Amino acid sequence: MFAVIAAHLCAAIIAPALVDAMGRRALAILAAIPASALIYALWHSPTIMAGGSITNTWTWIPGLALTISLKMDLLGWVMSLIVGGVGAIVLLYASAYFTDASVGLRRFASIFTLFAGVMFGLVLADHTMVLYTFWEATSILSYLLIGHHHERRPARLAARQALLLTSSGALAMFAGLIMLAEAPGGSYRISILVANAANGTLDTSSPLVIVATFLVLAGALSKSAQLPFHFWLPGAMTAPTPVSAYLHAAAMVKAGVYLIARLTPGFVQVPAFSPVLVIFGLVTMCLGALRALRQYDLKLLLAHGTVSQLGLIIATIAQGSAAAMTAGLVMLVSHATFKSALFLTVGAIEQATGRRDWRRLSGVGRRKPVLAAAGAVALASMAGIPLTTGYLGKEALISALLHGSGAAWTQATPWADVLVLVAVALGSTLTVAYAWRAWWGAFGTRPLPDDEDICRTTSVKGSVIAAHKCTRTPTLMVLMIVLLASGALIGLFPTALEHVLSPFGADTLPGSAHLVWWSGWGPALITAAILSVGAFLAFAGRNVERLQERFAPRVALVDLYAWSIHELDIVSARITRLIQRGSLPWDLSVIVVTLVLLVSGVFIIAPPQYFAIRWADSAAQVAIGVVIVLAAILTVRSRGRMRAAILLGAVGLGVALLWASQGAPDLALTQIVVEAVGIVVFVLVLRRLPTYFSDRPLQRSRWWRFALALVTGVGVVATGLYASSARIHDSVATLMPSEALDFGHGKNIVNVILVDIRAWDTVGELSVLLVIATGVAALIHVRSRGRSPRSLPRATTSAATPRFLRGVALLDPRERSTVMEVVTHLLFHTMLVLSVWLLFIGHNSPGGGFVGGVVAGLAFLLRYLAGGRYELAEAMPLSAGRVLGFGLFLAGLGALLPLLAGNTVLESTAIDWSLGVLGEIHFTTAMLLDVGVYVLVIGLVLDLVSTLGSEIDLHAREHTEQVNA
Repeated sequence: MFAVIAAHLCAAIIAPALVDAMGRRALAILAAIPASALIYALWHSPTIMAGGSITNTWTWIPGLALTISLKMDLLGWVMSLIVGGVGAIVLLYASAYFTDASVGLRRFASIFTLFAGVMFGLVLADHTMVLYTFWEATSILSYLLIGHHHERRPARLAARQALLLTSSGALAMFAGLIMLAEAPGGSYRISILVANAANGTLDTSSPLVIVATFLVLAGALSKSAQLPFHFWLPGAMTAPTPVSAYLHAAAMVKAGVYLIARLTPGFVQVPAFSPVLVIFGLVTMCLGALRALRQYDLKLLLAHGTVSQLGLIIATIAQGSAAAMTAGLVMLVSHATFKSALFLTVGAIEQATGRRDWRRLSGVGRRKPVLAAAGAVALASMAGIPLTTGYLGKEALISALLHGSGAAWTQATPWADVLVLVAVALGSTLTVAYAWRAWWGAFGTRPLPDDEDICRTTSVKGSVIAAHKCTRTPTLMVLMIVLLASGALIGLFPTALEHVLSPFGADTLPGSAHLVWWSGWGPALITAAILSVGAFLAFAGRNVERLQERFAPRVALVDLYAWSIHELDIVSARITRLIQRGSLPWDLSVIVVTLVLLVSGVFIIAPPQYFAIRWADSAAQVAIGVVIVLAAILTVRSRGRMRAAILLGAVGLGVALLWASQGAPDLALTQIVVEAVGIVVFVLVLRRLPTYFSDRPLQRSRWWRFALALVTGVGVVATGLYASSARIHDSVATLMPSEALDFGHGKNIVNVILVDIRAWDTVGELSVLLVIATGVAALIHVRSRGRSPRSLPRATTSAATPRFLRGVALLDPRERSTVMEVVTHLLFHTMLVLSVWLLFIGHNSPGGGFVGGVVAGLAFLLRYLAGGRYELAEAMPLSAGRVLGFGLFLAGLGALLPLLAGNTVLESTAIDWSLGVLGEIHFTTAMLLDVGVYVLVIGLVLDLVSTLGSEIDLHAREHTEQVNA
């Protein structure tokens, strides 16, 4: 199972390249990936049919008992067949539906394939957190698929609407899953959780479990577009037809149905579980069917029909009896096949005619009889025509309700089954009506004006002239539609279907399941009445429309949603204007005041008993502290910007001396090089700012800032003292030397912490550094980062130009510094060698990739200061962005390298090479991660220099040229 999911992930990664190479035919190749899920499920069919299950578990973090558990039982097997089979068919269809020039084809191929893999993982997840992870992934990927045509505003709005509604429900579901897992008798394993609910180990009558259950159901109902979340699904019809056929017929919307089916065998014991779901499902069924009878857009008609059918399936599954559960599973399979076939049929019609409004369609059935026949079979299954799969499910439900379902919640109210039967009959009648509306609208012949009748044929002396606008439908598309529509014929084998589906829930749910064509005269008469009244409503469709228009509510839920989003935007804008005024002092004040309040709250709740204060270890530390304080005071009092920057650097260097005096040379070295880069960055920026700060009179705001700074400083120190004084366990520092040597194979504890003990944090921080550098460059480079020079102009070079510091030839003689040129000649190569030396010794001595990278960056900075931006380009021909990306790539490669030795990601692995008489080389895989840090830090310094230095120089020169012109 893990391999199948990994195959989907790998295919999603290579899909764009595959589309570039093969065009739309790549989609047919990618269809093999979801087909692998189908093949996997079919391969294990004997085990599932024998009542067994397949379980795969991967222990992620043994110490925390974090495991990723996947389990394929009967329900997971059925859903895997649907997810894999329909996904493969839809991709084959899409290979003919799209063209090589279709917009976003590469993106569609990648996201669709990944969605299929995520959906496969969702239906097999046996851990609530794994389920939630896949659940949220489907929301994000569906957002991208629904918004495929992102250049269109309706597509963007529909994608956002679907994401907000389904994600809001998912957050409620997440809280419910946590509450269920932490409740007495609860578990994070779904199979154990359901079993405990069924056998009474989990107290299903406790308020905690009841609230948690309905929080989970909120997520399921929102995902399956049930009232009051139903309106997101019709809005999602802006997506391409293959997306609608898969997500909104067989995959995404089925996730909520699947979760309810998974929980029902145990959680049917929760009070109001079944009644609430049955009521919501039946009301949604009738509401969706009524809305479908008002639609002229064929895709919207099917969308509202999908909402209706999902309501029926949920009401059936949640009824709480074995017979209803089996009937619901039959409907689940039936709906996945007939509804996806119908969506694909509408896509074929739209591709051939350019229209979906059936008022502008006529004669399509004559021109495309195979499509008309496939659509008729699929719609017959949806309407519940005898011998189809849809009929078999509805017949089983009607029979169970008519003879008493036996569900626990109906025992106290014997008339409950009758009311449910009436609602099911009403909804089914409306289903028959809109099923006929869909077929007649798509394939019927009706009089249209000559300029509208695109499929019109005219007979002239025995010859037939066909309108050229009704194009031919590719054979592959027709075959896929016919293949899906043939799912309606599964109902021809009721005994086999009962044998396959009835075992699910049979051990815990009351009653027994039976799937037959004939259940007696009672169900037969009800079915006949449903079909007859449905046919009457179909022929009286216009009157039904008028009746709905007359009694339709003035305000729809979608309008309330739009209003609420609009109001939230207004409120958020006002709050943003109030809190974030665009003033740096104000923003810092808000952050600092929040910090002070939180710290004060901690001190009030748990007052410190004592402070363990150690003032100093030597007189030298006291002297250094005095210097730091004086430098800080002078920094605050300084009016000159450059002077303030240098004094602030003095504060940092004083802190570095404190680190060194305390026995932390690695930290001191890092602090020194960072301060050096910081001072240079300040200088590069300040040279384009006024020389002095604004000279304002002493106002009350200055006293407020002084008081705030004083309170913050005292609070931070007091918090640190409080935290260190409240220690109740031995410090981890006592373990670090041995841990670093035994597991990280290094003696420099600081470096081993960075590249091994907390290597995940380091990789994350490297990503953050890259993002920050990109953000700074985006703010400064108004036009393009790529316009910085990569080499010297040929016109300025000659045989007399020196090989080193050639960029000085382009500088104005007044801007050159002989001292800086000489210093650069002396130090550049030495600093590069020093940086490499610091990199390689860092695992056992003070140094490492970060320090070495900063030193190398300072070397390139010297080249810029001596020769300007052209010299910087000459020193590093690669762009800073490429260097940053390569550094992150090396770090990722170093993270994966331990896998070759059978270890886990980022686990330091010692490597010893014997070179004979030359000795031995000892290093660890963490060295490559450190090299990645080294390269990325060089790229960061280069990006800062090119952004804050050469780019600002270019802006200044262009401004001067404009002024002179």
